[in-house]
Amino acid sequence: MNFNLKCFPIAVLLISATYTANAQSDVNKVFSIFHPVPKSKMREMETDRPDVTESPYTIDAGHIQYETDLFRVEHEKSAFSEDRRIFVNNANLKIGLLKQTAIQVSFESFIWQREKDEDAIIRSRGRGDVMIRIKQNLLGDDKGNFALAILPYLRIPTAKYTDGNKYEGGLIIPMSYKLPGEWKLGTQIEADRENDQETNTMHSDLLQSLTISHELFKNLDGIAETYYRYDLNGHHWKNFINAAAQYKVSKDFMIDAGLNYGIQKDAV
Repeated sequence: MNFNLKCFPIAVLLISATYTANAQSDVNKVFSIFHPVPKSKMREMETDRPDVTESPYTIDAGHIQYETDLFRVEHEKSAFSEDRRIFVNNANLKIGLLKQTAIQVSFESFIWQREKDEDAIIRSRGRGDVMIRIKQNLLGDDKGNFALAILPYLRIPTAKYTDGNKYEGGLIIPMSYKLPGEWKLGTQIEADRENDQETNTMHSDLLQSLTISHELFKNLDGIAETYYRYDLNGHHWKNFINAAAQYKVSKDFMIDAGLNYGIQKDAV
């Protein structure tokens, strides 16, 4: 077989140029829901649970992530009333739209509610509301020790277990800090416009949280959190302390459990 050595440098240059062009094309490619991020380039999975504080990180474009409370119990008690709710499959479906933008559709699949006051006990059940949220990361989605996002949401009154028929909405600003020693610190500021079930009127709430997490054992993270909610109309505070654990079964699957405790008697 004959081979012309004079052509060898030209062949090397052509191969090199082709490789460089392909590499630049991959780097400069705009990923979206229609052009998913390759699995090899995906970020580590982040969740908006089990604590109240949301994550500022988005899911990669073109991918889907499903999070849910398979079972959750809420209990609220005051001097004159008692309210207990049991949730089944309180889910959050995330879809990556762009590199730093994701849409979330949350739905309460089924709820049992028991309301007790001095005069009567009312029991109801049915599906809950649907909530649409858009998460836009502003800083730190790919690198760095600090991340920031905005998360506006709209709650659509589709519930059958209650008579509430008003749209609710708000804005969440979550932040995250990576601290030395693999510690993680998270916080968020939230403003909500919500419906008062008893008076059927709208009121405004503010929420601020602080959460810290660290790996306890391999693939098992421990989470501690505190937050408050302030009713601007009623000038009333509710303070909470939370504890949770999250276990990473695999790269794409996690399980968790948590406890949310209200310090005041009328906190959930």
